[in-house]
Formats: sequence, C-alpha cells, structure tokens
Amino acid sequence: MSGQEIGMGSGRPGRGWWVIGVFFVLAFLPTVGYQVTRDNHPTWVKVVLVAGVVCYGLGYLVLPVLLDKASDRGRVALCTGLLVLGIAVVFGAGLDYTAILVYATALVAIILPIPLVLALDGGVILVFGVILTITGHLGDDWGTLVTLVSVSMSVGFIGQLARTVRALRAAKDEIATLAAADERARVARDLHDLLGHSLTTITVKAGLARRVLESSGDLDRALVEVREVEDLSRQAMQDVRATVSGYREVALSVELVGARAALRAANVTAEFPHAVDTVRPDLRTPFGYVLREAVTNVLRHSGATRCEVRLGETWLEITDNGRGGVPGSGNGLSGLRERLAEVGGTVDAGPMPDGGFRVSASVACLPS
Repeated sequence: MSGQEIGMGSGRPGRGWWVIGVFFVLAFLPTVGYQVTRDNHPTWVKVVLVAGVVCYGLGYLVLPVLLDKASDRGRVALCTGLLVLGIAVVFGAGLDYTAILVYATALVAIILPIPLVLALDGGVILVFGVILTITGHLGDDWGTLVTLVSVSMSVGFIGQLARTVRALRAAKDEIATLAAADERARVARDLHDLLGHSLTTITVKAGLARRVLESSGDLDRALVEVREVEDLSRQAMQDVRATVSGYREVALSVELVGARAALRAANVTAEFPHAVDTVRPDLRTPFGYVLREAVTNVLRHSGATRCEVRLGETWLEITDNGRGGVPGSGNGLSGLRERLAEVGGTVDAGPMPDGGFRVSASVACLPS
C-alpha cells in the first residue's frame, strides 16, 4: 500500500484510499461501537462513546480531503485532532480499546514528516505504555502496543517513500524543463553563429559578382563567384539541418579555409596560420566558433583591410585594422563566452590602443 495507491501522491485522496479506508473502518469500528453498547456504562455515556467512535471513523475517512488545501500547521492540527479524539474514546470506553488508536497513528505516520511522526505517535505510544504499566494491563495489552509501534513505523516508511517519489518526480520535471531550455539555447546559438557567417559570406560574394559585372563584364569571374554563392547556400542549408538535429560540429581547420575565402572576396588581406596542429584537440571546436564569429564581425562591421589570426595550444587571437568592431556585449560574443565557459575558458573582445579590434580566447592550462 503506497502513498500513490491510497491517493496521497497528488495531495488528494483517490479511489484506492476510499476503498482501503472504508474497508478498515467497517472491519473493526462497528464492532467497537457494538461492544461499547454492551459495556456497563450509563446510557448517556454509551451514546457519547458511540458518537465518538462514529466521528473517529468519519475523521479517518475525511481527513485526507481536508488536508488537500490545508497549510502545514493545518495538517498538524487536523492530525493532532484525530489523535485526541481517538485518545478520548479509549479513555472513555476503557484501555481494552487501545487498538483503535492505530487508525490515527497510521494516518499521522503517512501524512506528516518523520520528526512530527516521532513526536505525535511516539508520544501517544509512550503515554499509553506508561499507563498500561501503572494499571497492570501491560502484559495483557502488550500485543496492542507492539501493533501500534509496528504499524506506525511501517506506514511512516511508506509515507516517507511517497514523499521521496514526489520529490524525484518534481526533480525529473525540472530537469526536463532545464534540458529543453538548454536545447533551445543551443539551437539558437548555433543558428546565430552558422547563419551569421554564411549569410555574410554569401552577401560579400554576391556583391563582388555584381561589381565585377558592372565594372568589367568579366562573366567567367562573376560565374565563379555565383557558383560559390550557390555552394555556400547549399552548405548553409545542410548545416542548419545538422544543427537542429544536434549532429553538427565545427572544425577549426575548416573555419580557417572558409574565413580566408570570405575575407579574400571582401578584399581583406588574411594573415592566417597554415595548420592548427598546435591547438589542443579538444579546443579546436570552440576555437572554430570563435574564429567564425570574429571573422563575421570583421566582414560586417569593421571596414578592415587586414585580418590576422594567431594560434597557440590553449589560445586564439584575431585582430584587424578596422574601426573597432562591435560592442563586447553583442549576442554573438555572449554566445562565445558561454561556449568557452563550458571548457573552462574566457573570451575577451575590444578595441586596440593603436586602432583596430581584437578578439581573443584562452583556456587555462591544466596542471600536469
């Protein structure tokens, strides 16, 4: 009988709770009420005790409904009230009816946290143990005390398990939400880096083809540029599909080749290294993104005539002689900082004292 099965998993009683609750109430409490009427008590006492037994049984069934919208203090108050009612019935009817307290102690154990269960149920069991010892009934009712303790402990563990399951489900939902948000951020960041560079290069090459046709009518040169625009467009479409599906990786060596071609089309002198072997292998992908974004900004904003790239094992630097690039808080640079942070690196960007703009990325070397 788990917390979910009896309806406690969602904070509301379900069908399982009503079936189990009615079964336990009808299995024992009607017999208690009948025995009370047969005991040697005044009539008015019998009426009060039978009414107490009925209210106790109804309270056992209705308490989960009342707990649905109750505050933490309200839950404690309602559980304590049911315990007090059960104790009153036992004291009025006699210690022979101590076993009916199992209804209240079981509900307290499954509803409240362990510390409160120990305080309430433990206190009740301890008090009745002392009373039974003083009155000499401990030997006869020892089994009743053992039942109260064992049921309270068992149901308490079930209640704790139900609360743990709810916490795990909530954590699972939160993780799923965060994963979805992270995936959306990844797609947005990759599409920004990808389309920004591709569309900028396509624009530059299309403009070059137009200028060639307008100035010299060199059809062969213009056709070369147009074909490259077509190839870039097709590659951009493939990259978008790969980015959305999560299978696209950026290679620093490929980005160097593409950046050199894009700068050449824009009449920007590219001073690039011929190989990337000096860069640590695990940093070539994040450095590829840095190079792509930096060159895109050179083409878009700088008005530069020269762009230089320098590489090291754990660092990359791109400089140009333009008019200062873009502010360091742009979306592209923010995305780069997030990428580098994932590998323990940083990105710095800003104007240089002698003019031009500088973007650098570096990762702290791990101790050997």
